[in-house]
Amino acid sequence: MLTKVAPTVRQRATSLLRTIQNHSGNCPCHACTSSAIAGLGAVAARKLASAPPLKEYAFELAASNIRYGNGVTREVGMDFKNIGAKKVAVFTDSNILNLDPMKNAIAALESEGIQYEIFSNVRVEPKDPAVKEAIAWAKGYGADAYLAVGGGSVMDTCKIASLYESYPDADFLDFVNAPIGKGRPIDKKLKPLIAVPTTAGTGSETTGTAIFDLVSAKAKTGIAHRALKPLLGIVDPINTRSMPSQVKSSSGLDVLCHSLESWTAIPFNERVPRPTNPILRPAYQGANPISDVFSLEALKMTVKYLPRTVHDAGDVEAQEKMILAATLAGVGFGNAGVHLCHGLSYPISGMNKGYKHAGYQVDHSIIPHGVSVAVTAPQVFRFTGPTNPERHLIAAEIFGADITNAKAESAGEILGEAIQEFLLKLGDQPRGISDLGFTKDDIPALVEGALPQARVLMLAPNFQNEDDRKREDLAKILEASLTY
Repeated sequence: MLTKVAPTVRQRATSLLRTIQNHSGNCPCHACTSSAIAGLGAVAARKLASAPPLKEYAFELAASNIRYGNGVTREVGMDFKNIGAKKVAVFTDSNILNLDPMKNAIAALESEGIQYEIFSNVRVEPKDPAVKEAIAWAKGYGADAYLAVGGGSVMDTCKIASLYESYPDADFLDFVNAPIGKGRPIDKKLKPLIAVPTTAGTGSETTGTAIFDLVSAKAKTGIAHRALKPLLGIVDPINTRSMPSQVKSSSGLDVLCHSLESWTAIPFNERVPRPTNPILRPAYQGANPISDVFSLEALKMTVKYLPRTVHDAGDVEAQEKMILAATLAGVGFGNAGVHLCHGLSYPISGMNKGYKHAGYQVDHSIIPHGVSVAVTAPQVFRFTGPTNPERHLIAAEIFGADITNAKAESAGEILGEAIQEFLLKLGDQPRGISDLGFTKDDIPALVEGALPQARVLMLAPNFQNEDDRKREDLAKILEASLTY
């Protein structure tokens, strides 16, 4: 008679680890359960817990429905009627309030008999007190749908107001990205939001991302979750015709960095840790085959059309192409993510010493988002070049660089030089962070302000190392970005 011998703890641990690595036909997200770990014994469980985290194995595509065409703003009233909305909260800023995009949107609502009220106190590059004011207004109004007409600041403020109106008891930091906030998942469907962009930049009409300045942290942060993405983005090129040249320029530079950063982000299957539940999979996932298509096409369009729209106010074709490029880049980075340019831009904006960019009709100092991301771009891509020379050279060629005999080790330098030349030719841009008022003495504070931006820094190639090394790398990039 044969007697079965109970497997040892070591054998059970080995078997379970083998199961995890090979997936054993099960869903990889759920292959290792808490009960299985508990059954291993204390020693084996500790060894398992200290094992390297599993890498991601999947990516998801999420984007708003998009309608593109000259004059489609006039359809927004019918859109709300079609979804049964009867009471719409309209968000805009004081500049857009009296311009044609807003007039056309309101006329569309009135033509369909849609009740509405307008919140026009959105701040450009909003700080958290302004966002909290918008939340309080939304809670008081109690809309059943939302309409945002404006640039990224308007769309982002509207997203956040809608979110917290649906979670009236939530603390303000509950949904803010960790580690600055609690990173709480959004587990309910929000009220429908239609976004009408009036700038060709953020791509916020496509994404579940909303950014603001957190005063206490002296840095930008935000909320990123697929549930925040608008139901529909109304991409109407006519709405961008009133943009001043400097606004076209800085908005377009955001498109440029969205596309470059998402194109060069770490691959989705290199991101760690693998989520234990699909609801925990972040919106920013790393470069993937679908995001690549959108990011690369957006880059090509921006390099071609941004200089034209900045230097020729009458170039209608360029304006049409740039707002489309912004939307394409939004789909790309909204799923792949951005990395170092954006991670560094948040403290650059949040620690503004009084710089006010030309062309912005605001009563406060402002470093436009596109300016803050582009000012470090030449050095960022010099730094990331060694991680994926082929992608950096492909991007450099789009800028017009001759890569015929380029060496892989020179890819970052070639792309950095191409970006720098592009910025100089575009004009009206600060030539480094020193033009924004920063000195070498500010670099340690800027580094500390960037480090908490985990959701974007984790996607940066050549940046997966210990914190002390990260500080050194960020400081080197910033010091090299003082002037160019």
